[in-house]
Amino acid sequence: MNSPQRYPDLAELRITGDVVTPEDPRWEQARLAWNLAVDQRPALIAFPESPNDVIETMRYARANGMRVAAQGTGHGAVTLGPLENTVLVKTSRLRRVEIQPRAQVARAEAGVEWQEVVAAAAEHGLLALHGSSPDVGVVGYTLGGGIGWLARKHGLAANSVTAIELVTPDGMLRRVDADNEPDLFWALRGGGGNFGIVTAIEFRLYRYTEAYAGWLWWPVERAGEVLQAWRRWTQSGLPDEITSIGRIMQFPPLPQLPEQIRGKSFVVVEAAYTGDEESGAELLRPLRELEPVRDTFAVVPIQELAHLHQDPPHPVAGAGDGMLIRELTAEAIDEFVRLAGPEGRSPLVSVELRHLGGALATPSPEHGALSSLGAEYALSAVGTAGTPEDKLRVEMHIECVQDALARWEAGTAYGNFTQKRIDELAFFPRHTVQRLRRVKAEYDAAHTMHANHQIAPTP
Repeated sequence: MNSPQRYPDLAELRITGDVVTPEDPRWEQARLAWNLAVDQRPALIAFPESPNDVIETMRYARANGMRVAAQGTGHGAVTLGPLENTVLVKTSRLRRVEIQPRAQVARAEAGVEWQEVVAAAAEHGLLALHGSSPDVGVVGYTLGGGIGWLARKHGLAANSVTAIELVTPDGMLRRVDADNEPDLFWALRGGGGNFGIVTAIEFRLYRYTEAYAGWLWWPVERAGEVLQAWRRWTQSGLPDEITSIGRIMQFPPLPQLPEQIRGKSFVVVEAAYTGDEESGAELLRPLRELEPVRDTFAVVPIQELAHLHQDPPHPVAGAGDGMLIRELTAEAIDEFVRLAGPEGRSPLVSVELRHLGGALATPSPEHGALSSLGAEYALSAVGTAGTPEDKLRVEMHIECVQDALARWEAGTAYGNFTQKRIDELAFFPRHTVQRLRRVKAEYDAAHTMHANHQIAPTP
């Protein structure tokens, strides 16, 4: 356990929301992240209930030489690292969602989760570029890029952002967009929480009411055959309207799981297609010819895509990491299956390969710092980490998978799938990093903001 941290007189911090310190009986609950394996020990925790509360918290921290970290849900909390002398600002009470149906724009405050936006937008026949977990925070996911089920068609979620409201380290509430402080607007879209505490974000919505989506399941012993077929299928000129994932899953023997999957392992292909059922079925035909043991594809309301990936609906203790893959060869699949498949003695619950390309590969001048992804696939792996020993075992096996696929690595990383603290040059080209550092120096020269993936200011 860390030694108690010192913090200045709390009488200086006048907010309507709660402030929780290590002496407070609410501390143990307040400091939890969504990932329960992360042991967060900041100097104190603030729960703002308004932008003014955020302003006051920022001014308090700056006046007392403290750093500030913003957190919506804490899915990616592991990359924050130590939080000594840091005020952790939990935005979970900022929960308003506004939909402008005619303009096809949504505004979400900083504590909003994707499931709230998805439900509100669906009432108007609209969809946001959400990710695969319904309870992930809108802001953190979007500032990091955002790869969802419509990403091959519409690109990264960050590039559909139209405006951002934030409190910068000088205590100013700003609304930035393409015309107002455009450099800051550019940096936020991909540069994460390095430039201030976002209080609200606005983004474009897209007109969809349903999708053809589901899973195809096979016994894990067929992982090599199925994933080789999936690889060839993704490289056969698929339309951008379809996004798919090839995945090996090991379900723990938990009583709450259905009997047909409890304690068993499978290779699956999950996909979402925004065209009609007939053309979707024709697209899937090569995979169905492999005779899956279970087929759940159907036309579903568009809001069901938020639950398609079947991520845990509640906080869990986990460890994970990912990587971007330049190309996926037959040999790469062999290596993937060797370590993640039935012979690999893998402790991982899920190891997936996500097909990218399409609009994700198309940079544009009006996009943000993360304009596109120079990779055809993304790897993501995760396992349960209920004990330190479990965590170490999971992390070591993920590293083995990454090492085996290193020959095909894209050369850049994607922040939302990266659970290690690495240099910012791993995420962006050098010229982008230089520009991000200049923006950081302009708005946060004192390096007050403590972000998941940090950018250092350039003097």
